[in-house]
Amino acid sequence: MTTVRLPIEIEQRLEILARKKHKSKTDLIREALEKLFIQEESEKDSYELGEEYFGKYGSGDGTLSVTYKDKLKDKINAKLNSH
Repeated sequence: MTTVRLPIEIEQRLEILARKKHKSKTDLIREALEKLFIQEESEKDSYELGEEYFGKYGSGDGTLSVTYKDKLKDKINAKLNSH
């Protein structure tokens, strides 16, 4: 058994909704929690959301993160030497 203390505004809104839907406040709270649990279980984290795009537009060169400084130096030197 769980007891929840609600602010007066939420309690009043819950009371109005319960009367409108002809349901108990307990039933409405239970339904709201079930929806929350389903939503939380179906949410993906940031990795899962982007997983299909990781590497999709890559160069295919797995060494770029290690050799980028050398490649940059080579391009700068080539540009300077061409003048």
